[in-house]
Amino acid sequence: MTITLITGANKGIGFETARRLSVLGHVVCISARDVERGEEAAAALGARVVQLDVTDDASVSKALATIDSAEGRLDVLVDNAGVLGHGVTDGPTALRAFDTDAVGIVRVTEAALPLLRKSSEPTVVVVSSSAGSFWAVTNPDRPEVRLPLALCSASKAAATMLTAQYAKSGPGIKFDAVEPGTTATDPTAAFGIGRTPEESARVVVRLAALDADGTTGTFQDENGPVPW
Repeated sequence: MTITLITGANKGIGFETARRLSVLGHVVCISARDVERGEEAAAALGARVVQLDVTDDASVSKALATIDSAEGRLDVLVDNAGVLGHGVTDGPTALRAFDTDAVGIVRVTEAALPLLRKSSEPTVVVVSSSAGSFWAVTNPDRPEVRLPLALCSASKAAATMLTAQYAKSGPGIKFDAVEPGTTATDPTAAFGIGRTPEESARVVVRLAALDADGTTGTFQDENGPVPW
């Protein structure tokens, strides 16, 4: 059995990633800030659920302790939870964006590392964005150049860099960041763009299901490595 935790998985890309990995035979534990919504999603998926708020240390610790008690290890972590951080650009909004998109990765990953080290093939996938790629946001042929997402771009750049640094400092654990593609989810609805979460989840699933010879320290989309 492959034990997998996906943060922010009660909807969108996280939900579809959970569904696909469940089909592949993973024992999936989804996390959600709202327990009721998480339980509804878990019931629809045939998955397990833990309450987890990536901005709350106590919540993160409790969630990983629950998984430790139930499973004794963690094979795959998908750091998916995030916010768009659009609208007003001010200090509180910036703090929320970075606390969720970057610091949240640190909180969850650090809490998960002891369990990942008990796995024979530990894997971490960080759902980042090419909105955080200097190459993409300055490329007139890319959709990112037209998106006014300063805080999202900055926090996702941090998420990708965290992935690269974890890959360097955590030998034996595969760490990869992924650009899932512009996706029509609740945060992006205002822009009227994007493909379905079902399509975008494919690349997340591919990296989450890599074998021991898989990549580490990369930033990829469905076509391969992305410049950033």
